[in-house]
Amino acid sequence: MPMKDTCLSIVRYLSLGNYNTAKIQKPKMLASLLAIAGLVTGCTGVPEGVTPVQPFAVERYLGHWYEIKRLDHSFEAGLTDVSATYSLRDDGGIKVVNRGYDSEKAEWKEAIGKAYFLKDQNTGSLKVSFFGPFYGGYHIAKLDADYQMALVVGPNTDYAWLLSRSEQPSLVQCDQFMQVARNLGISDDQWITVRDCQ
Repeated sequence: MPMKDTCLSIVRYLSLGNYNTAKIQKPKMLASLLAIAGLVTGCTGVPEGVTPVQPFAVERYLGHWYEIKRLDHSFEAGLTDVSATYSLRDDGGIKVVNRGYDSEKAEWKEAIGKAYFLKDQNTGSLKVSFFGPFYGGYHIAKLDADYQMALVVGPNTDYAWLLSRSEQPSLVQCDQFMQVARNLGISDDQWITVRDCQ
């Protein structure tokens, strides 16, 4: 199986609703997790064509971001009003809190994870985990000088997010970032719009 497909399978397997420890016997679960751990190391690499931003100042990136657009994937399916909040951890990593509203269940959902730089802190390339030792890539492909908008790509271009400090960013700025996504092979019709650009 190509690494791209392997990463997608792992993400789907570990996503809420597909991962049910109650149905897996402990020895089998441990063996499965160890096998996945060996494969998942390839899920943090930088996708072809993506150059993570440099220089990168993590202290300026911390705080609250609104999800403007995202590519479709199972672990955010049906969620609206999605946001992400980043803060420093005591171990030097970054605490990640993702939050979104599930209108079908009329409730807020929250996922708490951790992220660490893949190389130096001057490069916007990290690995993020919401489940134990399993990490996925988090690569900042474009970031404006004022740290007000970011285009983030996962382990491949099947995972991407457009984030903004504002709930209603300007259409001009959105278009600039969307052009970068197009250059990476992500077409406009692939995106789910969470909030409109004005």
